[in-house]
Amino acid sequence: MPQMQQTPSKLPRWGMVVDINRCVGCQTCTIACKHANDTQPGIQWRSVLDLEHGVFPNVQREFLVVGCQHCAEPSCVPVCPSGATKQRADGLVTMDYDICIGCGYCAVSCPYQARSIVHGKRWYFGQSTIQEETVQHEDRIGVAQKCTFCIERVDEALEVGADPATNTDYMPACAASCIAQAITFGDYNNPESKVSQLTRDNASFQMHKELGNDPQIRYLYELAATPGHATAAEDRSDEILSDAANPLVGKRQTFWDLRAAANFIFGGMGSSLAILASVFCLAGLIPEEALLKIHGSAGVIILTGLAIVGLEIGRKFRFLNVLRRPQSSWMTRETYCVAVFYPAILLDHLITIPGHHLLTGLAAFGFLYCQARILKAAKGIPAWRAPLIPWLIISTGMLEGAGLLLLGTASGLFDLAYTPAMAWIGVIAAASTGLLWKSYRKGAKEAGIPPLARRELEQISPLVSLAGHILPLVGFFLLTGFVGEGWLRDLTVTIAGMGAVLGGALWKFTLVTRASYHQGYDIPWLPQRGSGTRAAPARFGYSGTP
Repeated sequence: MPQMQQTPSKLPRWGMVVDINRCVGCQTCTIACKHANDTQPGIQWRSVLDLEHGVFPNVQREFLVVGCQHCAEPSCVPVCPSGATKQRADGLVTMDYDICIGCGYCAVSCPYQARSIVHGKRWYFGQSTIQEETVQHEDRIGVAQKCTFCIERVDEALEVGADPATNTDYMPACAASCIAQAITFGDYNNPESKVSQLTRDNASFQMHKELGNDPQIRYLYELAATPGHATAAEDRSDEILSDAANPLVGKRQTFWDLRAAANFIFGGMGSSLAILASVFCLAGLIPEEALLKIHGSAGVIILTGLAIVGLEIGRKFRFLNVLRRPQSSWMTRETYCVAVFYPAILLDHLITIPGHHLLTGLAAFGFLYCQARILKAAKGIPAWRAPLIPWLIISTGMLEGAGLLLLGTASGLFDLAYTPAMAWIGVIAAASTGLLWKSYRKGAKEAGIPPLARRELEQISPLVSLAGHILPLVGFFLLTGFVGEGWLRDLTVTIAGMGAVLGGALWKFTLVTRASYHQGYDIPWLPQRGSGTRAAPARFGYSGTP
């Protein structure tokens, strides 16, 4: 067979077709994948979900092959700060284990739960065997890993002039091993390829097409003898999607835990404190001596969050790789803002030209804005990618900053005289944050946030609203001129300030660690087969009666 040409106009676009009607759930593809890629216990790049739909007697059962979809617009690629996740010209999304830092950003940005991170060696029998020692992959420890469509086989096929779409020695292991021929691998850029023909001649769907990733695994659901039908409303009800045992329901992500939450908590507090201090100083409301103390305190707070989140990185000694993708990764951009912020604090002490302190405030605002966009870009977590999240993160940060500024002033930490302007900033921030929080929760279902995540948000909402919004709003308003000096003002400052700080910390912790359910899987169309109203139509002259 002549070697396939890789000219720019004829580059292949590798993808798969999965026929839901053919898949029998035998799991041969999952075992073939595990054998071919030597994955550790608990790590499965190719999986088959066993699904049940409906209520007796109107029920049906399907099996759904899932894994990396090698999207045409992969959300994992632009977020990766190290550039370890890349997309080749032929569309395959690849991993460079040697530069990955194991931050998990790609994993929370994938809407298909296709990535894993293992932080240590695992053995199938509790201790190593000769076979496992022989095939272990040290380079995969502490970094992200996923299905590659058996890229080594594909590349080898092109080198020797074979076609990985038809030669089972070179096609991905899952497709080559499928006993029912339910998985077909091929080139979507070739109109004569089998995958192109199957999707042209049969009804198919892409999972989560609405997210814009353009996944390159397409699912066939309809045959001449087995028509398809749209998924019933009862299969998408909140009751069904609240069942954590349902294979379609996304699991709570574990890549970012309390350590990641700490970065958002301390980062929001510290950056907003620096922002407000810079603005007040520029307006002549804060003397330079006090500003230096506030900026120093803000730097310590931000550094605390960065130090804690650094413990979560799988490959800590590669941390400088976070600087490699400023063109698209908000995590990289956040790091560059930090690289400006701390030298700017040093310059605060060295130069005295008018307005020079504003640089620290601008770097702090850049840091806060990047944090807001980090969550928004994590497309795999619906509660994070909601449209209001960036505004809520920024508004909460400003509320926290106002609270810290007043607490530091009242305690004498900043050697600063109280001014009503500080309280008015708190009033505005508390009111806007409360309104944004209410809108975020009310629009959660429309924004695609799943029931389990909405339940977590609703559970903390009364406390967040009272302690984090109402008390600060009332307290800051009283401080604008209704409370004089003395113990009453100190008490009001403490309640308002602590409420702002603790309320923000509570909802950020919940958002990152509790409401952070994955997108889950979705089947918008199903084959018409099963029992009762879901039964396939009569065929071959058989009516279903004796």
